[in-house]
Amino acid sequence: MKSVLVRLREYSSQASTTEKAVVTYILKNPKETSSMTIYQLADQTFSSPSSIIRMCQKNGFEGYKDFTKALIYELAVREHSQSEEKKEITKADRIEEIVDKVTYKNIISLEDTKSLIDFEVINSCIQLLRTCKNVCLFGMGSSLLVAKDAQLKFMRLDKRCTVNDDWHVQLLTARYMSSEDLGIIISYSGQTNEMIECAKAMKENGVKIISITRYGVSPIVELTQFEKSLEQISKTHIQKGEYHD
Repeated sequence: MKSVLVRLREYSSQASTTEKAVVTYILKNPKETSSMTIYQLADQTFSSPSSIIRMCQKNGFEGYKDFTKALIYELAVREHSQSEEKKEITKADRIEEIVDKVTYKNIISLEDTKSLIDFEVINSCIQLLRTCKNVCLFGMGSSLLVAKDAQLKFMRLDKRCTVNDDWHVQLLTARYMSSEDLGIIISYSGQTNEMIECAKAMKENGVKIISITRYGVSPIVELTQFEKSLEQISKTHIQKGEYHD
């Protein structure tokens, strides 16, 4: 089941003025929203039914009915752990309590990530990895550390894989890749200028690209879509919410 609250939280920063009012209301009043008609929600947020439908579709839902159905299901799943989720680490916590809270928040983060993954597209990415001649990884800052870790894992699978520390070498690599190669760009923000340049260079050569970034629209998302729509690509990105480049 698609996660409404996670998607809206991620989408909020790029929503239009009208959409932000709707998103803010839903995030603050999810339970009330789940029982509202589209006309009631439009009246409450000073928007229109058509604007709400467009917002739902931008976030991967067929329409408002599909949206509210997913919201009701999500609220039911989260209800049993609501009190635990609100607990924050304090100075008075014992070590055991800190460990429990950190562990719980990591579990919630993984569950949120799972709710955003489109398994059909993950399978498509696996096929690209299996059939490509060579995998080239791209990243800056902490994203580069993730790329290096991925390189080690690919090497254990006996898959040719390259990654370079120097951005200029990364750009040179991107310029000389062929359609038989596969590029993987890692950027949490999706707005890293160096990665945008690498994506442009690969696109000019007809190279297939997988981008690992946050949910939503960004320059790298727009550049790296190939056979999927922007909405589908946004859903497929393996969410990395714990690091920033």
